[in-house]
Amino acid sequence: MNNFTKAALAVSAGAALAVAAPLAAMAHVTIDPGQADAGSYALITVKVPNESDTEKTNKVELNLPTDTPFTSVRFVPVPGWDAELVRSELPEPVMVGESEITEAVTSIVWTAQAGSEIGDGALLLLPISLGPVPDVGSVVLTADQTYTDGTVVSWSGTEEGAEKPAPILYVNDAPVDDHGHAETEEDAHGDDHASEDENSDAAAASSSDPVARGLGIAGLVAGLGALVAAFAFRRPATK
Repeated sequence: MNNFTKAALAVSAGAALAVAAPLAAMAHVTIDPGQADAGSYALITVKVPNESDTEKTNKVELNLPTDTPFTSVRFVPVPGWDAELVRSELPEPVMVGESEITEAVTSIVWTAQAGSEIGDGALLLLPISLGPVPDVGSVVLTADQTYTDGTVVSWSGTEEGAEKPAPILYVNDAPVDDHGHAETEEDAHGDDHASEDENSDAAAASSSDPVARGLGIAGLVAGLGALVAAFAFRRPATK
């Protein structure tokens, strides 16, 4: 293997790492959609990525609120995974509409059947229905992700920039973007902006978004590698 082949391989590896690092940092348990109307019965999907290179995810528990409980909780069966609705007595009675609720479903537990655990690079999708959605700002739905080695990752952070953020269902509050900032009504109707404003917004986003930075770095590195290779092939052969 000549020096130029080695250099090309090094450039390719560097480009892959530049893209992979920010993508790995962004993976976390989320819900989609992350917003619902008060009083509605929301059909949402819990998205669970496997973040371990060596272990597999074999259990997921989604914790539901006890101060604003859902009276209707249903799950969509997922092949290879058993689901259980856990009912508990509430710390104190809660009025839901005209009814006083003393117990409710407080968590949903999914357990993988043998051979159905998700490994590195896999994404588990768990559809559920919750309702009626309470007339509040937002509902925090913490999640616990268990791996085959017994490690439990708690997705429960609610502070800005939390390392393990909790999935949040926004109702009356404005949703928070990936950078921890509340989206305004103007942001939600970005299609009404002039094209030059959209271009400037895209440029600003690319400078702060980790994936955009990673792709930019990867492109730069790959471009430099191609330039080096081009000069290499143009060098005259030695006699």
